[in-house]
Amino acid sequence: MVVKSFHAPLSIPNIDLWQLIFERKDRPFADDKEIYIDPDTKRTYTWAQVKNTALEFGKGLKSQWGFKKGDSLGFFSPNSIDYAPVFFGVLWAGGSCSTANPNYTTKELAFQMKDSKVAGIVTQVPMLPAVLEAAKIIGLPEDRIILLGDERDSTGKFKHFTEIRYSSILGIPTLRPRLDPKKDVSFLVYSSGTTGLPKGVMLTHSNIVSNLIQIEHVERLNGLYHSGGPDGKGDRQIAVLPFFHIYGLTCIALQGIYMGIQAVVLPKFDLDKFCGAIQEFGVTYASVPPPVVLALAKHPAVAKYDLSSIKWMNSGAAPLGRDLVEMVWKRLTIPVMQGYGLSETAPVLTKANIADWARHNGSCGKLLPNIEAKIVDIETGQERGPGEGEGELWFRGPNVFPGYLNRPELQSNTFSEDGFFKTGDIGYADVKGNFYITDRLKELIKYKGFQVAPAELEGILLGHSEIADACVVPAHDHERETEVPRAYLVLRPGITRSDDKAVEIIAWVEGKVAQHKRLRGGVRFVDEVPKNASGKLLRRILKEEARKEDERAKGPKL
Repeated sequence: MVVKSFHAPLSIPNIDLWQLIFERKDRPFADDKEIYIDPDTKRTYTWAQVKNTALEFGKGLKSQWGFKKGDSLGFFSPNSIDYAPVFFGVLWAGGSCSTANPNYTTKELAFQMKDSKVAGIVTQVPMLPAVLEAAKIIGLPEDRIILLGDERDSTGKFKHFTEIRYSSILGIPTLRPRLDPKKDVSFLVYSSGTTGLPKGVMLTHSNIVSNLIQIEHVERLNGLYHSGGPDGKGDRQIAVLPFFHIYGLTCIALQGIYMGIQAVVLPKFDLDKFCGAIQEFGVTYASVPPPVVLALAKHPAVAKYDLSSIKWMNSGAAPLGRDLVEMVWKRLTIPVMQGYGLSETAPVLTKANIADWARHNGSCGKLLPNIEAKIVDIETGQERGPGEGEGELWFRGPNVFPGYLNRPELQSNTFSEDGFFKTGDIGYADVKGNFYITDRLKELIKYKGFQVAPAELEGILLGHSEIADACVVPAHDHERETEVPRAYLVLRPGITRSDDKAVEIIAWVEGKVAQHKRLRGGVRFVDEVPKNASGKLLRRILKEEARKEDERAKGPKL
């Protein structure tokens, strides 16, 4: 059974991203609208400044480098207000942007840059040593490394992006190439690589254009506008999500300039700077990962700040428990909605409406316009309708990617015969069309044939007043020869770790779950739970820790 969107279909134009952002005739805000703001330096970009900066950089790439349609430029940088003007320049020149995690090791960076065949890498001065080493590995000349941000190279060896301007000396035409929005790639974002090497997700111009228009439709219903409010400047968001990740890229860097909504850009998450920027700039909404929601619910430092300007927050990248949402509401009176998507879907598939956040707490919302879904039983392959139980979630729509870079052999396992993308996520929809994510297909714990969703247990554990963070992974019970759930927990400051505390927490969970979901693998206390830059739990690290511990406990065979 195909689940349809409750929204009426939208008309998606067959245009590329540059045309959508900078050539649209119905743009409702002025050229001098401030879009990107640096809260430390107070440096800003207006819409017109982004366009002009991008044009200069794009023409410079073509004239100085011979950059052409289909070429790719790598990005290895934390958030900066220069990030978007530079990638728009690449798009103007007909290229694609391969965005990499600035916390990557040299080896990880080299792999992605080689896989995406970049013509150069954009970075910042502090990251130069890693970029130089990676460039050496892949044979990239050092003069193809460009800097952005406020800091310049003191040696003068590496050009700042503002120095990459049009030069007529080479006589290279600087006309904008004609693109096929449905085929030409705009961004190459890489999967987290939890199983094998990371895969390049090819997102076409049409994929991103479609998602921006789909998201805008729902955000207008949620009351977001480019103007109005106490100062007349409209809504403001805070950019703490990394721009290299599709969540921050689409929902902040691109959505902001498309809708004319200001973004206060932070290079990374720091709770005090995050809260301070909200207070100083009167930020009205925020797209955040679950760790930020967790901090707002429990960290004592939050009480120092006035966050009353926030109308609502949206959480994505990983499921969020109901208890945590309620804790934020009770503490700050801020509604927390959820959305759901993947890198492969540009990313948003479902989004909550502000009118439903309390009634359907725990839901990641309804399907965006122009998106269809299937819920497929993982054992039988039977398709389930709303209210008929959970299964693997499949989606089809104009924002769904065409495939992985250089990996044609994955197509048959990635898409169904009728074109649905198989997400590998487990979830269900209720009769009103609200979707709920229960876990990843490959992360389900199998206890004696019963399926246990780690995310469900984590949501429960985070509702405990003494637990600051939690991750649940499978451990192995050698007596029963089955997987069992084990919790790795971070306790709040002042709470003593002890065997008695572990027993107490296990008993507390038992009172809230079915028999097969009990923490039979026990509890382990840790200083922190490993996560990636978007806030997603890195379960594989703790899975390996559990495996090693279980092997030691099993001992040598006699």
